[in-house]
Formats: sequence, C-alpha cells, structure tokens
Amino acid sequence: MTHHSTASESTDDTSLVYVRPVTLEELESVLPANALEELNAASDLFAVHGANGQRLAIVEGRDAAFAAARANQLTPTSLH
Repeated sequence: MTHHSTASESTDDTSLVYVRPVTLEELESVLPANALEELNAASDLFAVHGANGQRLAIVEGRDAAFAAARANQLTPTSLH
C-alpha cells in the first residue's frame, strides 16, 4: 500500500508559515510612522505569519516572502 503524506505529516507545525498580501492601511496600527514612510511606494506587500498567527515579517513581493521563509528553514504556503 502506498502512503501519501499530508502537509501536516511532512512538516513540523512550527516550521509552517503563511504568506498573505497586506495593505499599507493594515500596517498603520502596527508599524511606526518612519517605517510606513519607507513603505509608501510599495504596493506589493506580503506578511509572513507563523502557524500561531504571529506576524513574523513584512516583505515586498510574494516571491521574496517565500524566499525569506525558505531561507529561515520555514515552509511557506499562501493564505488568501
């Protein structure tokens, strides 16, 4: 019998992260004003969240968010 592993079987829950698009408006309450000024021109922002919902990073570009997760030995997945 062939066994196909599921995402939960093949990855540790602590290594799974979720990548989702965010807007500047969403970030106004969590980032200092000087950080928002640097992001003003960015329209392609993505947040990386741990399995527990904690925001780990804000990255410009979806590909960069996935690359950042992988560079930190994390397994990224999209969240819409």
